Amino acid sequence: MKKQSKPKKTGILPIPPPLLETPLGQNKLHFPIVGIGASAGGLEALEQFLGQVPQASGMAFVIVQHLDPTHTGLLPEILRRATNMEVFQAKDLMEVKPDCIYVIPPNKELSILHGTLHLFAPTAPRGIRLPIDFFLRSLAEDQQERSIGVILSGMGSDGTMGLRAIKEKAGVALVQAPESARFDSMPRSAINAGLADLVAPAEVLPGKLIDYLRHSHISARMAPEPEEKDQSSLDKILIMLRSKSGQDFSLYKKNTVYRRIERRMGIHQISKISSYVRFLRENTQEVELLFKELLIGVTSFFRDPAAWEQLRQDVIPALLARHPSGGTLRAWSTGCSSGEEAYSLAIIFKEALEQHKPVENFKLQIFATDLDHDAIDKARQGYYLANIAADVSPERLLRFFVAEEQGYRICKEIREMVTFAPQNVTMDPPFTRLDILICRNLLIYLTPELQRKLLPVFHYSLSPGGVLFLGSSESVSTFTELFAPIDIKSKLFLRRESVLPLETLALSSSFTHKRPEASKELPMLKPAVNLQTLAEQLLLQHFSPPAVLVNNKGDILYINGRTGKYLEPAAGKANWNIFAMAREGLRFDLGSAFQKALKQTEPITVKGLKIGANSSTQAVDMTVQLIDEPEMLRGMLLIVFTDVETPPKKRRSISVKSTQSDTDRSAELEHELRLARELLQSTREENQSSQEELTSANEELQSTNEELQSTNEELTTSREEMQSLNEELQTVNAEQQSKMDELARVNNDMKNLLNSTEIVTIFLDNELHLRRFTPGADKIFKLIPSDVGRPLSDIVSDLHYPEMSQEAREVLRTLVFSEKQITATDGRWFSVRIMPYRTIENIIGGVVLTFTDISETKKLEAKLLEENVKLKSLLQARGLHENG
Repeated sequence: MKKQSKPKKTGILPIPPPLLETPLGQNKLHFPIVGIGASAGGLEALEQFLGQVPQASGMAFVIVQHLDPTHTGLLPEILRRATNMEVFQAKDLMEVKPDCIYVIPPNKELSILHGTLHLFAPTAPRGIRLPIDFFLRSLAEDQQERSIGVILSGMGSDGTMGLRAIKEKAGVALVQAPESARFDSMPRSAINAGLADLVAPAEVLPGKLIDYLRHSHISARMAPEPEEKDQSSLDKILIMLRSKSGQDFSLYKKNTVYRRIERRMGIHQISKISSYVRFLRENTQEVELLFKELLIGVTSFFRDPAAWEQLRQDVIPALLARHPSGGTLRAWSTGCSSGEEAYSLAIIFKEALEQHKPVENFKLQIFATDLDHDAIDKARQGYYLANIAADVSPERLLRFFVAEEQGYRICKEIREMVTFAPQNVTMDPPFTRLDILICRNLLIYLTPELQRKLLPVFHYSLSPGGVLFLGSSESVSTFTELFAPIDIKSKLFLRRESVLPLETLALSSSFTHKRPEASKELPMLKPAVNLQTLAEQLLLQHFSPPAVLVNNKGDILYINGRTGKYLEPAAGKANWNIFAMAREGLRFDLGSAFQKALKQTEPITVKGLKIGANSSTQAVDMTVQLIDEPEMLRGMLLIVFTDVETPPKKRRSISVKSTQSDTDRSAELEHELRLARELLQSTREENQSSQEELTSANEELQSTNEELQSTNEELTTSREEMQSLNEELQTVNAEQQSKMDELARVNNDMKNLLNSTEIVTIFLDNELHLRRFTPGADKIFKLIPSDVGRPLSDIVSDLHYPEMSQEAREVLRTLVFSEKQITATDGRWFSVRIMPYRTIENIIGGVVLTFTDISETKKLEAKLLEENVKLKSLLQARGLHENG
């Protein structure tokens, strides 16, 4: 198709040719590939962006836009008018070339491998597909630190996860300024996630991108090896970072630190590291941004799914089997970032319990830590964008998440399993007695020296038989005596039973401060025996009173000493509640004291309680106290039973003076006591019945709530589908509008062409009904605009051409054009041509009649004929004269 217009000339210089000579890892491409994501309102933004890209920029562009899967893609044709670069619709196995644009076709997902495009049929249902994330992730894997992602106008959050992947590989992320976008949801999502390196209007982004690439190219060619850099300036940067965050980044791999600093320098067009030091001093916000850059806080749910599946299927069941009595397992997720990894562990633990259904009661307590306080705050909220659907299956979304506006929130059951806290794993004390320790994609950024110190710490933190879960690019290095591989591919390791020397187990400040040499010569001392501690343990073992630790509902958590005299199992289903197990004589007063203790901090003591019957009656004092310290036991209650010696009964002589009134009074009191007990028992039964009814009502409400939640999730899914359809309609509408504009231009061109030729034209359909006519037709035919649709034979004309309709029908039948010269009633002459009307598809759609005014030609012809006659007469007369 011939281009209708050319983009405006820009002042942006192309990337210098030497950039194309820099090798790019495995794919061997020597030019940048830019992935562009757009949705609703994206056509306008794409035209603005591409219109400012030089024809010889040296870059390739791959455009991924939300398209109607049932609609023919017109985007390549439209974009050709906005750029001088070649525009292609992407095809499977198409090789990417510089100075070219590739557009995703409808109803396809696009990825790139070694610089070659691959098309896939979508797996997700229409309405919840994330094609931009899908491509940008593959671009990050293929191009590594040279991957470039651009997010333009659109609704939803597609593209945010893709930019995360690009940022993890140290690529660059550009985002259209929300105020300049017709729909700002996609740009705002990327900006709010802290992923945007450059934010600007669409037409400004190309210039900023080229400046960044030019600076990166110069830095790559001119920069010496890391050890030859300005160490003084680098140390100053590290000191500023340590002052800001408390983290010593000198422990990180130098190449990683250099690369991240150079990336920030490139964004700000700073060529010297000493100049960047001054920039940091003058802009404290840049220190924070550099800190975030170095943290590399990129994660996702169930990253490396096969490894997580093995953890669920094999590792967790094995851990459960090692704890036959049940209990609480402990896990630690280091460098948890925004919490996806910790929540992934909680989810698969729940799934493993539901699958294997152990008889014992198991719980999992997860400690998740990270340096980044902002990431910890986000993790605590447990809210994630809707595009996590690319990593989390629909079944897990339904089971463990609650659908909310534009995203999902972790359900309360999973949220309560995880405790988030800021922590520096290289300097702060570690968690201990762990069953699972997750440290994924952290060690690869640390120096080998620090790795050698951390792995023994992890061994120390894990309980015997504990599991270490590392990232796909990490290993236990030389510490095979500490960890045995469960599966090398999944990076799961089992803690070995090994004794570590003190110099191997370097903790806390040992990471940053070397110990004096003299300390190596000090003999190892055995820990001193604490007699007081041993004596206290012995006394507690033999002389502490029977006691029970319960929660605020009365469920027994711990039993000390022999409590058989005070508690007994209730008949029926096992019930470890203190009120169900208390013996007769304790239950009533226990309940009263329990409620009082919950409301005050002072211990509640009830004296003189009687348990047992007849001669075996025992007097007991009972104390109930709410625990405030230690913090781990806060909110629990301690119930202590103390036997009271009953004084020996004195012999009494039988009194002859006993009166009948004493007997009657005793009987009366016994009767009242019996009635009170019956009333109390009735009240208890009514209370229990009410409790059961409340439980039943609560279960019904819970069931109703689940139904409402399911309905809400269905509505959310429908809303997302409608939003996606709306985006597709917006794109189709933009394409159609562009087509209409083009048709309007063509129509104007044709109108002006016909007017300039002064040729009257009439268009008839296959029934010879009037379909359209040009200006001037009313001077030959008696026509008004409302005559459109009338048969030609009904139209009165000034022509002496009664057989015109018949000849038009003959042309329609034979497809052979007709041409005649016809006179009009006023003496004018017209050349009348009748031709078939052919469409672009070569289909006959009627007849075209053209009327060319040849009156002047006829006059000249008549005059010429008259002159010829005169000349002929003159010649004849002259000939006769000569002959005579």
